[in-house]
Amino acid sequence: MRLPRLSKLELQIMDALWSRGASSVREIQEAFPEKGRPAYTTVQTMVYRLETKNAIRRVKKIGNAHIFEAVVSRSSAQRRLIDELLAFFGGSSQPVVAHLIESGNLTLDDVKEAEQVLLKLKSGRSGKSGKSGKVSS
Repeated sequence: MRLPRLSKLELQIMDALWSRGASSVREIQEAFPEKGRPAYTTVQTMVYRLETKNAIRRVKKIGNAHIFEAVVSRSSAQRRLIDELLAFFGGSSQPVVAHLIESGNLTLDDVKEAEQVLLKLKSGRSGKSGKSGKVSS
């Protein structure tokens, strides 16, 4: 299934569902900070749009309230956002990494951890017969 593109408000609604679990529209709306909280009808409209995009689904009805849960996982949505960000930079991660370093959001510990992951990925690929479809350097 192709992951849907999600707006900022849709991502905030998804975050409420990821954090709280299955929730009604009212519960989702109340998860927003009181200052700047969108109107109930705005949240309701966005929830229905998310349902149409197959990002969430109705799981039950209690009284007049429908209960919704996330279908798309947080990690899948994060991967989609990162892929879109990298596409904006022509597929190059260098400008993103440079900004993270300059802004202080990437530490030496982060770099060391990333290096360990890269080494693990490289050693995993070298042990395979090359059927992964990826070219190793």
